[in-house]
Amino acid sequence: MPWTAAASAATAALGSVASRDTSSIWYRRLRKPVIQPPAVVFPVVWTLLYSDIAVTSAVALDRLEDDEARAYRRALAANLILNASWSWVFFKAHRLFPAILVAGGLSASSWDLVRRTLRGDERAGWALLPYAGWCSFATLLTTAIWWRNR
Repeated sequence: MPWTAAASAATAALGSVASRDTSSIWYRRLRKPVIQPPAVVFPVVWTLLYSDIAVTSAVALDRLEDDEARAYRRALAANLILNASWSWVFFKAHRLFPAILVAGGLSASSWDLVRRTLRGDERAGWALLPYAGWCSFATLLTTAIWWRNR
């Protein structure tokens, strides 16, 4: 688990650096949809999800054969890069439409990671479902924010 924990923690750290702009005038002025959770929800949910990613990925990697494990590591790395990228595109660059594309890629990648995790360990795969669900919700939320602020 050390690799998956370190990768998840690095992703969380990179994303949180960009997400500090939630108190910016730009972000506060955005018109947000009714489905926008309260600000306090995000750090709690993301802390739980990053822990989930670290544990479930480690379990899956322990059970996958060499070729599948290598492919899983690549898929996880791509997923975590997309994960951290969203915060930079949305909060730092203020690019709402490109953020939808990143969020959509992250969502697809997350569902693929669930599929791969299920192959390695069924319980771990089911445990990773909230992450893919949250990423799908994030795509919907990003789209709704873009729509209201075109």
